[in-house]
Amino acid sequence: MSTTPVLAVEMFGITKAFSGVPVLREVSFELAVGEVHALAGENGAGKSTLMKILQGVYQRDSGEVKVAGETVSLTDTFAARAAGIGMVFQEFSLIPTLTVWENIFLTAEPMGKFGLINDALAREKARAIFVDMGVSVDVTSLLENMPTALWQLTEIAKALAQNARVLIMDEPTASLAKHETNALFELIERLQARGISIIYISHRMDEVYRVADRITVLRDGKNALTAKLSDVSPAQIVAAIVGREMSGIMAYEDRCAKISTDAVMTVTGLASGKRLSDITFNLHRGEILGLAGLMGSGRTELVNTLFGIDRASAGTITINGQTVAIRNPGHAISLGLALIPEDRRAQGLVLEHSVQENITLPLLDDLKSGPLLRSSKIVSRAQEIIGKFSIKVADQTMDVSRLSGGNQQKVVIGKWLGTDPDILMMDEPTAGVDIGTKKEILAMVRQIADDGKAVIIISSELPELLSVSDRILVLRDGEVARDLSRADIPSEEFLQLAVQGA
Repeated sequence: MSTTPVLAVEMFGITKAFSGVPVLREVSFELAVGEVHALAGENGAGKSTLMKILQGVYQRDSGEVKVAGETVSLTDTFAARAAGIGMVFQEFSLIPTLTVWENIFLTAEPMGKFGLINDALAREKARAIFVDMGVSVDVTSLLENMPTALWQLTEIAKALAQNARVLIMDEPTASLAKHETNALFELIERLQARGISIIYISHRMDEVYRVADRITVLRDGKNALTAKLSDVSPAQIVAAIVGREMSGIMAYEDRCAKISTDAVMTVTGLASGKRLSDITFNLHRGEILGLAGLMGSGRTELVNTLFGIDRASAGTITINGQTVAIRNPGHAISLGLALIPEDRRAQGLVLEHSVQENITLPLLDDLKSGPLLRSSKIVSRAQEIIGKFSIKVADQTMDVSRLSGGNQQKVVIGKWLGTDPDILMMDEPTAGVDIGTKKEILAMVRQIADDGKAVIIISSELPELLSVSDRILVLRDGEVARDLSRADIPSEEFLQLAVQGA
């Protein structure tokens, strides 16, 4: 005899519009006590908006929200916190220069006599929270000195310190290595056993099947699917996300005939800092060169050095037959290079500026009449790029921070492709984007190379790297460990072994 689960959260008929544009249309969602419920959908489908309503960041236009069976009015984040709703952000909401315990109790410090903060009590409570989580952490350490996985644990501890019974986890593994991801999954199981309910937002299907009990898919601001994971296949989930069957997303397309024998870039014995040493390779016109490696292998350091963010300490870089010493990013841009950075929010966008301003930022010299910028040229060029890359935005003058993650990434890619580079470098370009946007980005990469450009792409997702790369450099300890033609890689397992050094 089955029993009806006790519900931690119920949302009925939620609607929300911005500037008259509907974002949520009669959406319903429920979360049982002790359940991990995955929330999926393309970027712009309404996931973030729905969760921000549950957090009290946005106010619903209509509908009802219940927490623990009681109708609640989540007028702000304080009301959500009081109702037991906690958020673990994809982009960390922490202060690196504070200690772990100070971050956990920031704005909620335990007070002692005379209205003073009781530091000793705060440290004791912080330690107790981590003990309950089953992890050992030095709460007196500065956060900036701790690994990324500890930042994630601190976000979770911060929510638990506020007596959260419901945790919203937004792409929690986006910045984690594989062993850190496994540790997070074990922690989720322990939290579940304590009756804590988790809404798990992720685009990674393997993770969803690993941790979640049920999944809800949103599409175009509406409910598209709610089902037990045991009752639905990955193909059915993908079809619900994009509204159609998708095949061949990760299929490799042989592009050998489109690759020139001319090397647009030659790198010899390149070194920089402690993370990069003796890097040597050629890059050809029309080629997509993948960079594989574990975290700390030197992938990001390599593209940062090529773009002039980091200074080379040894070696030579030759571009179009000319040996160059790249001084800074401006110099790199003048040489025909562009870089899509790993962290779009911190490095790729000016969040308080509009979509239009972000898109045209690298193009301002081309949008002048004499010494002055022409607003008509700016508007026209922004519209052109928005249309070309199918960026979903109601008004190009709105702040870019209001866009979904996938559309923010399209803005970053669009603005750099607007400079018409000869060499495009992309660091984790599909991190945190939905499967539909991922397909668009990978198709874009192939088209860029088909147009005679050279592309260097970094991805921690090996199937993605195998689907799009013509050649893959395996980096290990700041050096090129393997230089592999795609035709010589028989399987993902083979590449994984090469990355691991086995």
